[in-house]
Amino acid sequence: MHILTCENLTKTYLSGETAFHAVDHVNLAIQQGSFTAITGPSGSGKSTLLHMMGGLETPSEGKIIYQDMDLGKLNDNQLSVLRRRRFGFVFQHYNLVGELTGLENILLPVMLDSRKPDDEHISRLIEVLGIGNRVHHLPSALSGGQQQRVSIARALSNKPTVLFADEPTGNLDGQAGREVLGLLQALRRELNITLVLVTHDLAIAEQAERVIRLEDGRVAADSAMEGGIV
Repeated sequence: MHILTCENLTKTYLSGETAFHAVDHVNLAIQQGSFTAITGPSGSGKSTLLHMMGGLETPSEGKIIYQDMDLGKLNDNQLSVLRRRRFGFVFQHYNLVGELTGLENILLPVMLDSRKPDDEHISRLIEVLGIGNRVHHLPSALSGGQQQRVSIARALSNKPTVLFADEPTGNLDGQAGREVLGLLQALRRELNITLVLVTHDLAIAEQAERVIRLEDGRVAADSAMEGGIV
């Protein structure tokens, strides 16, 4: 079953009288529960595509369908609620609130949504991510790998159905990056979430079930299509 579908998705920027297509009429569908990696050279449109799929940027043309919902038909408040409750986001820069402890950062999306945290779920995230002895520290007292683990727990605290990860290992060394990717995969399977990950690292992309390569804003290769899977 498809959880996300892009139809002729385009993002155009104007520079004077010149139009630049960061994403150029992309069509693709993401299977529920799958792990899809989006790769390509710098400037190929990877992050722009991810941000549009997650409702963080508005397409110039085309549609994004989440389940049966057309994101383009949602108002700002509806889109905000969708992002809070159905989507999770992990970025290269951890974006933790420096004045809050790790645990307070993890709970922040739940609190902003005026909901009671699921203590069992939060405890399980902390356990799997191996940060139980660090969650009462401020981000400044955590290593880069520990900060990224906190940001992953924060992204999953609201039990999203789709996790969007934009270069989540980009600021980490090789060992820490491999550990973070392994944890993302373990949590994806345990929580049955869909993972869409942008990376320039082919070694990371190759661990995905499906690899989509962008060039100049267009899909240049799609392992699912090559393998006969839609």
